[in-house]
Order: sequence, then C-alpha cells, then structure tokens
Amino acid sequence: MATDNRKALRKVSLDDKYALDTARAYMTGIEALVRLPMLQQQRDRRAGLNTAGFISGYRGSPVGGVDQAMWKAEPWLKRHNIHFQAGLNEDLAATSVWGSQQTNLFAGARYDGVFGMWYGKGPGVDRSMDVIKHANAFGTSRYGGVLAVAGDDHACKSSTLPHQSEHMFIGASVPVLSPANVQEVLDLGIFGWELSRYSGCWVALKAITENMDSAISADIDPDRINIVMPEDFQMPADGVHARWPDKPLEQELRLNKFKIYAAREFARVNGINRVVVDCPKPRLGIITSGKAYLDVMQALEDMGIDDAVAAEIGLRVYKVGMPWPLEPRMTHDFAEGLEEILVVEEKRSIIEDQLTGQLYNYPVAARPRVIGEFDEAGRDLLPNLAELTPAMVALAIASRIRRFYQSETMDQRIRWIEEKERSLAQPRDTIERVPHFCSGCPHNTSTKVPEGSHALGGIGCHYMATWMPDRQTHTFTQMGGEGATWIGQAPFTDTQHVFQNLGDGTYFHSGILAIRAAVAAGVNITYKILYNDAVAMTGGQPIDGSLSVGDLVRQVAAEGVQRIALVSDHPEAWNGQFHGVTSYYSLHDRSEMDTLQRELREYRGTSVIVYVQTCAAEKRRRRKKGVLEDPAKRLFINDAVCEGCGDCSIKSNCLSVLPKETELGRKRKIDQSSCNKDYS
Repeated sequence: MATDNRKALRKVSLDDKYALDTARAYMTGIEALVRLPMLQQQRDRRAGLNTAGFISGYRGSPVGGVDQAMWKAEPWLKRHNIHFQAGLNEDLAATSVWGSQQTNLFAGARYDGVFGMWYGKGPGVDRSMDVIKHANAFGTSRYGGVLAVAGDDHACKSSTLPHQSEHMFIGASVPVLSPANVQEVLDLGIFGWELSRYSGCWVALKAITENMDSAISADIDPDRINIVMPEDFQMPADGVHARWPDKPLEQELRLNKFKIYAAREFARVNGINRVVVDCPKPRLGIITSGKAYLDVMQALEDMGIDDAVAAEIGLRVYKVGMPWPLEPRMTHDFAEGLEEILVVEEKRSIIEDQLTGQLYNYPVAARPRVIGEFDEAGRDLLPNLAELTPAMVALAIASRIRRFYQSETMDQRIRWIEEKERSLAQPRDTIERVPHFCSGCPHNTSTKVPEGSHALGGIGCHYMATWMPDRQTHTFTQMGGEGATWIGQAPFTDTQHVFQNLGDGTYFHSGILAIRAAVAAGVNITYKILYNDAVAMTGGQPIDGSLSVGDLVRQVAAEGVQRIALVSDHPEAWNGQFHGVTSYYSLHDRSEMDTLQRELREYRGTSVIVYVQTCAAEKRRRRKKGVLEDPAKRLFINDAVCEGCGDCSIKSNCLSVLPKETELGRKRKIDQSSCNKDYS
C-alpha cells in the first residue's frame, strides 16, 4: 500500500499578513509598515502593558500607498488599539504624533502609553523638521516612543529631486535606522520603538523604493526580537522622557548629554550593528548599511567570493543597522587589525565621516586607511549620485583587493562585469516612453493656455505639462509653493500675467497659503485649481478632510480673490450656485476655457479658475466597483472617412487615439480598452 508523505499545505489567505499572530506571512514593505504597530502592541500586551498606537503622515512615493493600506487594515488595527489618522500635510501629521507622546502627562489617559508612527516622503521630512526637532527635544513617553518613517527616492524615479533624509535627522539629533529588506523593516521597526522608549528620542526608519515595493514571506512572531536593556549607562536622575513644564536649555542638555549616548549604547548591547563576514587574519574591511549592504553581498557573490575565499583574502564585512549615531566601541572592534576600510553607502556620506572621526586618534601605525566616495588619491571610487549597483560595488571592491591578492577566477568574473557595464553604457536607438496624461484626464484641457501666455507648473500629475511643448508650462515649485515664484519675478519683468496650475490635493495640503500670498502681494496671476475629486498621483485617495466645490469657491473668495470662474464638463449642475460669493463670479462650460483664460489674463490682481472634472483613472476605478455610472456611449473613428491627417491626435492629446494600418495607408482608431469616455 502506497503512503503519501506529502505535507498538508497550510491554508493561505490574503488577510494572513494582519490576521496571523505568529508564523510567516507574505507581505510588501508597505504592508510591513501596517503590521509593525500590531507587533509592537502584541509585544506590549505580553509584557503586561496596556498600550495603544497612533499613526499619521502624508502620502508620497515610496510610501505613497501607506494610507490606503492602513484603511484596508482598519479592523485589525482597531483590535490592537491602533488609531490611524491620515495627515492634512506632513508637518501637521508630525505635530499630531508629537501630541501622542503628551497623552500621559495629564489626567484622563486610558493607556500606559501611546507609541507613534509618522510617515512621509523625503520632501515631507524637509518641511516637517521644525516639528521633529521640537518633538525630539521634548522627548517621548516611557511606554510610547515614536518611529519616523522617511520615504527616500534615491534614484529620483518619481520625485522632483533625488532624496536622502538622513542629514535632516542628524541635524535634529534623531537616530537613524536603515533596513536592508522587508524583514528588517519589521525587525528594526521594533528596535526603533524600544530605542525611542529607552533614549527618549524620536527614531527615524529609512524607507526606500526597493524595500517598500518588494515582498517576502516575513517572520511575524512578536517574540522574534529580543530586546536587551543597557545596564551600565548612567541616565540623569529625572530621566530622559517627556515632561511638563520643561525648559529649552534643559531639553538641550538631556538631548546632547544623555539621549544620543543612550541611543548609541542601546545599539551596542542589542547588536544592531554587527560583523557578518569575518576571518582569522583580516586585512580589508567593508562597512555598509541598508540597501548598500545587499549590493555588497551581491557583488561578493558575483565575484565568486564565498566564506573560504573571503578568509583567504582577509575580508571582514560590518553591517550597520543604525548609521547615525555610529556606535564607536563596536566600530573600533571591527577596525582592529585592518589595513584598509572601504565604506559602501548610497548617496552622501554618513558612515564615512563618522568613521574617520572615530579612528582619528588611533596610533598612526595601527590606524586603517579609510576610503569610500574617493580613494586615497582623491579619485572617484563610489559616486554619491543616483544609486549604487552591485556591479559598481564589485569593481570598487576588486580595485582594493587586487593590490594584495590575485585570483584568476575573480579576474574572469570582473572582466565579465566590466564587459557588461561597457555594453550597457553604449548608446542605443530606443524609443523612450515619456509619462503622459491618462486618456480622458482633466489636465488635458485644464493645462492649456492661450497663445501668448505661459503657465507655471507644480506638484501633481499636471507636472507633466512642463515637458509638453504646446502647454507653455515652465518651471515648478515645491508642494504648496505654487505661484509664489511669480511674486519674486513680477516686479522685474515686462510680462504682465501668468497662469498657475494647482491640484485640489495640493491646495488642501498647503497651496491655499500661496494663494493668500499672491493676493497680499497684489500680483497678476490666475490660479487654475483642478478639482478632480481624488489625489490621483499617489493612487486615487480622497483628500484628507472635507473639501467640496462650494467650500473651495468660498475659501478663495474669503482669501480676497475677487474674480472667480467655475468651469465644468457639466455646468448645468452648478446653475444658480455661488453667485453671491463675489461680484465677479461666472460659470462656464469647459469648451469656453480658451476664451475665459484670454479674459482673465487681462484682469488686474489674483483670479481663480476652479476646474471641476473627476480624474479619469478614478472614474475607471469607480465604474469597475459599480459606484459610478458607466456610459453606454462609445466613440469610434470611421476609417472610411478618416484621412490619416493625425489632427485628432493633436487636438485631443489623447493616448487612446492610435494608428491603424489599412490598405489605403495609415489612419486612426480609438483604443476602446483604454478609453475613459471623456468625449471632449
């Protein structure tokens, strides 16, 4: 009789990442950020603590989907006493998280402590530093703690600038943790909250695209991480946690004399930084952190360097989980006996600068040479531009090893890597697809300007207008600064007027202040505010609050804007509304947009066009969900009539207008699968 030795497969659900209490679950980096506070609350409960969690922040790649993931996980978050409140903008969200650490200073607190999480894209870190600096000096609660998740886009794949947040946190004396993968998002996240509780500091957790967009089967056992509390570190008599009243100079003393050093000691006793490759007689050390660590390990594998070869070379690798402040005792142990240390880190130096400082007082004869961004002769070695690749790291490592070790196997692999890099560097005649408006996008109409005028860009999907020649849209600002650049130009140019594109999400985030500034400055500018009913660029989220068309019209009128025009694809829906808001209000169909803009560019002062049309991608989502009517009407091009002139493509600027090859030549057709039924 045959026996079936196959193990029964465990039933798997998409809810496992939140529903399971132990074992493993498949999740992305974004979902790990959602699971992380649940793990912390589970750990607290097992430790006999009655805690709650508070999460707030503002979306933006690579943490653009955090809010949506939090909303979807709301039932599980509630079971763990975790409250998620999407932020109006990054700095107000950070202020809310700061408030969570003040809960237990006053009567009425229902929990032993509230642990907080803030999240934001790199530019959101920049704009929130005033809050973060104050909150970090103020301190965290004993059973609370704060994790600040910073989304950094090193390669500038979906940003206006490549971003690296560590230096901002360093300026605020906030310790920084740098996970290398999704599992470490969970592990270092737990370390981060415990570190925050022990030291009284906010703790930053770096979140890069590679970690947020990748997925693994993660170990979600709450007891996976064993926290060791330092025994020998001397805390001040009154502790390092939040208190009230408090004085600024006393906060400075606690931060600079105790809290930062407490963070270093916590990192040391918990092994957050550790040697991962070692040998009896080391010569070359590599110190690295985060994604760069994975690049190093991949580079060693590509070079054929396993543990045995590493021992033969004399190689030691030190993985840093907390790049700032760099804990010195473990670093000194790592450096002991080395002739040279290669620092591999992405973007501007953090570890290298600290390392050279910590080794400066070493006896000269025992002090290892430190190289990284540059070699000992000042030549480029590992650039601080864009992002590193395993090939770049392999070539840098090989250049150091070849000085004292030769291997035909390694040389062959390096030659292959060099040949591959040369091949990739060759110019290629390829078609590069430039990002473009979706079919039926409201921006297709709203960003057009009349001949003789130009517009200014800003943050949002309408940023794409800056590379469309027919849109005459030049330059851009940070989020919320839209139009303020014109205040600095207007007194010094013969140009009398500009248009400024502004999305309703940015308006609600901070853009209303720029309108207020334009009114105060008395400049001639027309804001074109697109009310598209969704934050389209980051996934179609709703605005974080209540903002109706009426609210928007009344708000800009209250800010002192006298000339307001409402433009809609269904103007009849707005008949008879808002006429009392201002003496110079008007209602228009979108077909009148060009005439309206020609009128407003002659207006003296600040004027506003509120352009009402739902985001095309969001319409498609809602139609699929059955919450928005799907029109039965479709558009077609009769190829028997079409002359193939291409004028329809130019006039519509629509991606759904495609070429159609016929016996009579190239004509045009409409791709029904991508058409969003705009009809304009």
